[in-house]
Amino acid sequence: MAEASSIRPQSAASIEQWDFEADVVVAGYGIAGVSASIEAARAGADVLVLERTSGWGGAAALAGGFIYLGGGTPLQQALGFEDSPANMKSFMMAALGPGADEEKITDYCEGSVEHYNWLVDNGVPFKESFYGQPGWETPFDDGLMYSGGENSAPFNTIATPAPRGHVPQMSGKRTGEKGGGFMLMKPLIETAESLGVRAEYDMRVQRLVVDGDRVVGIIAKQYGKEVAVRARTGVVLATGSFAYNEAMIQSYAPRLIGRPGAAIEEHDGKAIQMAQALGADLAHMDATEVAFFGDPQLMIRGILVNGRGQRYVNEDTYPGRIGQETLLRNENQAYLIIDEASYEEGCAADSSTPFFRFQPKWVAETVEELESDMGLPEGTLQSTVEVYNRHAACGEDPVLGKKKEWVKPIGSPVAALDLRNFTAGFTLGGLRTSINSEVIHVSGEPIPGLFAAGRCTAGVCAGGYASGTSLGDGSFYGRRAGISAAKG
Repeated sequence: MAEASSIRPQSAASIEQWDFEADVVVAGYGIAGVSASIEAARAGADVLVLERTSGWGGAAALAGGFIYLGGGTPLQQALGFEDSPANMKSFMMAALGPGADEEKITDYCEGSVEHYNWLVDNGVPFKESFYGQPGWETPFDDGLMYSGGENSAPFNTIATPAPRGHVPQMSGKRTGEKGGGFMLMKPLIETAESLGVRAEYDMRVQRLVVDGDRVVGIIAKQYGKEVAVRARTGVVLATGSFAYNEAMIQSYAPRLIGRPGAAIEEHDGKAIQMAQALGADLAHMDATEVAFFGDPQLMIRGILVNGRGQRYVNEDTYPGRIGQETLLRNENQAYLIIDEASYEEGCAADSSTPFFRFQPKWVAETVEELESDMGLPEGTLQSTVEVYNRHAACGEDPVLGKKKEWVKPIGSPVAALDLRNFTAGFTLGGLRTSINSEVIHVSGEPIPGLFAAGRCTAGVCAGGYASGTSLGDGSFYGRRAGISAAKG
């Protein structure tokens, strides 16, 4: 964790010369930062972005590119899916809790269609094509898919299922190198540049500058030299999560110790600490998304059991929910039980994650033999499979509610894939912000001149997650941050 002295705010009176000046200064040039920059510039502000690395993009440019949108977007309508802000809210409140921010989710759902149109107007392409197979993401260039378990239990009984994972169109994409997130960021960066937004790279923010109780700038290091950056109307923090700050992980989200993932190493929590030094409030710091390294095309055709040989999650749900259930509630113990025919069928299916198709560790003619080979307590796996098969013969899963199309008795020979400790994740908590992206002081009042968006804030996710909510609320509330910072 950073030394307290290095993140304490500095008085503007102590600064002899400003090295850079702008109306709005944005820290971070990922999805939240570029969205803030565009809106601040359109509001008439002179905008300067401080980016830690040598180029724009952040974690967003390396992501699969899901943007969680709904409520009846033109893409949903064109593909025949009905949705409404109220229906979207019902799902998000159920799936993203406990403790989900109702005001923020209501605001997000009601503004979702407009936000989709804003993205399109700024050059983000979406193909009118739906991908309906299970998967972390589409292996093709389809524009829409289910990305949060909306069509699986228990959520399909809480709200009418509607796909809300909107993916920018891109051919030849490769997540982690140049994925759908790149095609989200590229047109937005081009828009920002056309509006006159300036960027300075290799800028490592250090601390905030204050004049009384108002934030008026940032101290940063560029190429090893300390520089002072003045913000005439507002500072926007958009530097990402704290997934790679070991001390913060240990303090707030210890389940992720030693398993950071789905983020970039620059996500060190520095902006959170800088704002904390001013008394900023935090929220949901223990909340985490958990990636599970299993191929959905295989998982959906078998059953997942824990270290006691018991099923614990419906296998057709969002893979991130499987990850959370495995790591947070089942001691990171998971085995996939699948018969030979289903394994071969799953391996032959299209998938965005074929590298998660592992060889079985144990193979047997009977479940009893498999159970013994795996070292599970006698009778546990046998009873689990017996109950599952009894109902699967009728195409039902009354225990966990897997959809009928994926329910099939487990036959012979039968195998088990060892998926223990196959998880990694990133943090969802951060600075508490208003719906106008003001950073909130522990007193409950906004900190004058300070705004934030993206994964350094507590967004719409409080516990659960749906793919696309990070890029979704990062861009949505990034826009709000830019507008608010331009007003001062």
